Amino acid sequence: MKQKKRKDSTAELEQKLRERGKEKYLLRLYVAGMTTKSKRAIQSIKQICDEHLKDRCDLEVIDIFRHPTLAKGEQIIATPTLLKKLPIPLRRFIGDMTETERILVGLDLRPKD
Repeated sequence: MKQKKRKDSTAELEQKLRERGKEKYLLRLYVAGMTTKSKRAIQSIKQICDEHLKDRCDLEVIDIFRHPTLAKGEQIIATPTLLKKLPIPLRRFIGDMTETERILVGLDLRPKD
């Protein structure tokens, strides 16, 4: 009985690993105007999406000056802020978006060292 259960759990784990590589990501990047810092954050996150999430990423860039109610609803207190809405769990990155390794680890695209 234990052998069958082990085979079932191994098959389930392998299936989940295959599905994980196909998950769709929903990212929201909150910026404050089109400052140099905001442009650099947008460029960095777009590059991550293009290189690591090809055809699996929806990126929404939200300017908190134009959409303050969206920022309030998500409790954005600093910019730039990146929210990973999907896949769960929700993750929040605040500050320098050029730290690619930190973002990749937080998005579960790279293992922690």
